Amino acid sequence: MALKDILPSRLGFGAAPLGNMFRAIPEAEALATVEAAWNDGIRYFDNAPSYGAGLAEIRMGEALKGKPRDAYVISTKVGRIVLDEIEHTPRDNGEKGEVFAHGRPNKVVNDYSHDATLRSLEDSLKRLQTDHIDIVWVHDVAQDFYGDEWLAKFEEARTGAFKALDRLRDEGVIKAWGLGVNRVEAVELLLDLDEPRPDGSLLAGRYTLLDHDRALERLMPKVAERGLGIVVGGPYSSGALVGGPNFEYAPATPEILAKVAAIKAIADRYGVSMKAAGLQFSLANPAVAAVIPGASRPQRIAEDTAALNETIPADFWRELREAWLVHPAAPLPL
Repeated sequence: MALKDILPSRLGFGAAPLGNMFRAIPEAEALATVEAAWNDGIRYFDNAPSYGAGLAEIRMGEALKGKPRDAYVISTKVGRIVLDEIEHTPRDNGEKGEVFAHGRPNKVVNDYSHDATLRSLEDSLKRLQTDHIDIVWVHDVAQDFYGDEWLAKFEEARTGAFKALDRLRDEGVIKAWGLGVNRVEAVELLLDLDEPRPDGSLLAGRYTLLDHDRALERLMPKVAERGLGIVVGGPYSSGALVGGPNFEYAPATPEILAKVAAIKAIADRYGVSMKAAGLQFSLANPAVAAVIPGASRPQRIAEDTAALNETIPADFWRELREAWLVHPAAPLPL
């Protein structure tokens, strides 16, 4: 089934901040943020065991437990097992560094085998307080997390997680599966395989206003050709697009800050919000099924919804293209 047929809307909720990403979020604030998303009509929620070592799933399960289960879609990820024991050494999060330093202290083990995939899903069902998960992404099998070892991890997933998820989808236990990664190359590699048969992928940070060239040229045509879909994560590029200090989980470079300033100068002249520009750019590509900005405060939800519905003059997009601030072939919401 195509992702667009499964997802209830084009705007979803990225739950990474619920795992205390970058800061310790009070429990009441985390639950209120999910409630605000629900009240604003959002019905697609994406999560992962590694977000705060299970904390994001626990909080989301608590927030959604009273809602009718057939009214919303949940995706989560496999590839990490959260153990009951405490981690006593610094956790290696690859390029993501210490983004979840404020999460639970539980040890997290990387394991993409068949059995670990099934165990991960069982654990997620408990934390999310639900009886089924709709979409499953295989998490972080890419070079930003594993460096030179990423192809070995991909092969572990190919012979383990991919086969397990293909079977679960064919049996109707889940509705769809794919990769959940921050790099284009891993999704390209998956699509080049004869088997298995993914339904799409979650690609974070690689089809955004600030960084989209490679995905546009190498990936989106293949996705569209096969009738699959991409869920765009991190549409604000770790906050850099909307004035934050980080890009790709680290301090933004002068080049990125200059690009943001150039886009913002044009946006300000047209009275366009940067959130609206970011969300609507990503969604303009026909291969994109949904976009899932993260939120850790209730008021951010209203901003995202407003951004999705904001009217942006066609001349704004034309100026971005003329200034080479977007790829000349990128679909624009003109």
